[in-house]
Amino acid sequence: MMERTSRISLKPLMTPFNIMLGIILAIGFILTVLRFTGGLSAVTNLDDNNPWGIWIGFDLLCGVALAAGGYTTSAACYIFGLKRYHSAVRPAILTAFLGYALVVLALHYDVGRPWRLPYPIFWQQGTTSLLFEVGLCVFLYLTVLFVEFTPAAFEWLGFSQIRDQIVKFTIILTIFGVVLSTLHQSSLGALYTIVPSKLHPLWYSGYLPVYFFISSMFAGLSMVIFEGSLAHKHLHHKMDETHLRESDGVVLGFGKAASFIMAGYVAIKVIGLAVDNNWHYLFTGYGAWFLFELIGFVVLPSFVYAIGVREKNIRLIQWTAVWTVIGIILNRFNISLIAFNWQLPSAERYFPSWMEICVSLFIVAIGIVAYRLITATLPILYEHPNYRSDH
Repeated sequence: MMERTSRISLKPLMTPFNIMLGIILAIGFILTVLRFTGGLSAVTNLDDNNPWGIWIGFDLLCGVALAAGGYTTSAACYIFGLKRYHSAVRPAILTAFLGYALVVLALHYDVGRPWRLPYPIFWQQGTTSLLFEVGLCVFLYLTVLFVEFTPAAFEWLGFSQIRDQIVKFTIILTIFGVVLSTLHQSSLGALYTIVPSKLHPLWYSGYLPVYFFISSMFAGLSMVIFEGSLAHKHLHHKMDETHLRESDGVVLGFGKAASFIMAGYVAIKVIGLAVDNNWHYLFTGYGAWFLFELIGFVVLPSFVYAIGVREKNIRLIQWTAVWTVIGIILNRFNISLIAFNWQLPSAERYFPSWMEICVSLFIVAIGIVAYRLITATLPILYEHPNYRSDH
């Protein structure tokens, strides 16, 4: 009977997706051991010409941009008073918290001596470095996200007094989070202003900090729509009536906001081209690729977002969110990998090893497992019955 019960209880877990997830986690664990015992050269194709690879381009730059849904959603709800988006705040905060936590985890793989990662903040000055500002802001914002996330945990644990005290600081935490996000989102773009000879002129600009910050806004909004659509499909049973009732409004409102912000982003990109007088590069191979990114993954999604909002087509907006997320990943890859060291011969260009790619998938898999476990346990997709009057 015990053997039969075990087979029955394990059967729902043995889905193709879970099996694939388990394989990625197993391979990632083996590669982690290899990375920290054999060093960077054992698993990466990095060299002196290409010191930053996919672990920076994808795990850091894409991870931070796609985790921007935390500050955009909380700002919309608590600063601009759009309470109809309240049901999206906790899922967005959870996604942002996991995103930033995994960014820090990924940095341990990329840094040659990862045990020194906290040194710039706690034991050295280093305040003249732009990386110091990025590290400090990410450290502080991850702390803010953790504090913003704790009310859900305290509701589950029954620690009502601690939970109530933290909730009183919601507006302060939100403002602090927006300020920190403004700083480090833009600073990630500013990092690449120190390599004008390595980054292709179509992607290099003095406006890079502005590009990164504005693109993080519509990236975060799109990621909230994308994450919400996945949650509705696979975690529908965890959602209460409030979450289900407000979900369409969140999709329509965030799609509309993303459309406007993307249109503004395109205008600023055109201004950057005009200021730097880089029009002639548009008639090269890299120019065609630049236009493919800008038109194919910003202009067109912005237009389709607008159509979806006008027609109140939820499914169209959700698919456009996926489209936009792919565009953000493409943009960060172009800046950090494809258009970086563009003048080097192809034989000297960086391409990630399969082990680097597997480690990145391993980190994403950890985030998926953590999200599923947390949403299955804590009141993230539903309101705790003891605190509904507070909302």
